[in-house]
Amino acid sequence: MIKKGTFGKAPAPDKLELISKSPHFKKGKFHNVSFTPTLVEGYSYWGLIYRQFFKKDKRRRPVDIIPSVKTNLHELADDVLVWFGHSSYFMRIDGKNFLIDPVFSGNASPLNGTNKSFKGSDVYSAEDIPPVDFLIITHDHYDHLDHLTVVQLREKVGKVICGLGVGGHLEHWGYSSDKIVERDWYSDVLLSETIKITATPARHFSGRSFTRNNTLWVSFVLQSSALKLYLGGDSGYDSHFADIGKQYGPFDLALLDNGQYNVAWRYIHMLPDEVLKAAKDLKTKRLMPVHSGKFAMANHAWDEPLIKVSELNKGEIPLVTPMIGEVVHLRDAQQKFSQWWKGVS
Repeated sequence: MIKKGTFGKAPAPDKLELISKSPHFKKGKFHNVSFTPTLVEGYSYWGLIYRQFFKKDKRRRPVDIIPSVKTNLHELADDVLVWFGHSSYFMRIDGKNFLIDPVFSGNASPLNGTNKSFKGSDVYSAEDIPPVDFLIITHDHYDHLDHLTVVQLREKVGKVICGLGVGGHLEHWGYSSDKIVERDWYSDVLLSETIKITATPARHFSGRSFTRNNTLWVSFVLQSSALKLYLGGDSGYDSHFADIGKQYGPFDLALLDNGQYNVAWRYIHMLPDEVLKAAKDLKTKRLMPVHSGKFAMANHAWDEPLIKVSELNKGEIPLVTPMIGEVVHLRDAQQKFSQWWKGVS
């Protein structure tokens, strides 16, 4: 069953004028820097659907409960991050609270119960979140922009920072327009005297129903008094990583999607070896692989993304791999993390 309002709403006519001025918006749709077909040549939708439903990896979902810790988010020091699984996380930086792509409903789909979160991965809910100065949305897919969650958080949110057109969903769900800041690639927003955020490219797509690419997908560069972070969202590998690294790097930490991948759709989701290439392009000092640990959206084993990126990395780039709820100290480059996924069936 689809709940009313889940799909959101297309950008309003008064926003289309702003959108139409974007150099990335042509013939009614946003476009990537490079030509980006959804599927790699030689693959078909029907072949993928057949494999997804009839040749599933038996370990797409863990049998055991995902390990976690429950940190009190109301009592955090500055310059820390807490991961909630998949691509959702909370940060406190220079006295400001940031919440990125929160999904607390236990489902990453418009249909109830069709893409349920792993057991143990939902230790946090909207009620656990303190007042949010800045809600950051990278794009409008269901595993990054969750209708139920953002409605539950509405009274806690000061400002929403998102790509062009995404604000239409939020306004439809009761957010006032003066709370929403929509940006094109390479557009800055000064958030405080010490914090600036810049929307930067990603190689992906958007859409919550049958209409695709009428809103913009983005990554973000977040700069504070002592930190420079890359908030990756979802992306296939491309030249934009090197461009961002050259213009804004080096970074103290880059969060990059590493999970829910398939060779067939590598143009829109990176494979583990490409995640490491992107990290090097960005000139990041540490890498946090995300987009795993909560939902099964591809046909690989649930723990394969973390296993592969760790093996391929060979210790070259320090990996930030916290359990759900574990505090990451953003200024502590020596912080160590366990390979918590080992031993989880």
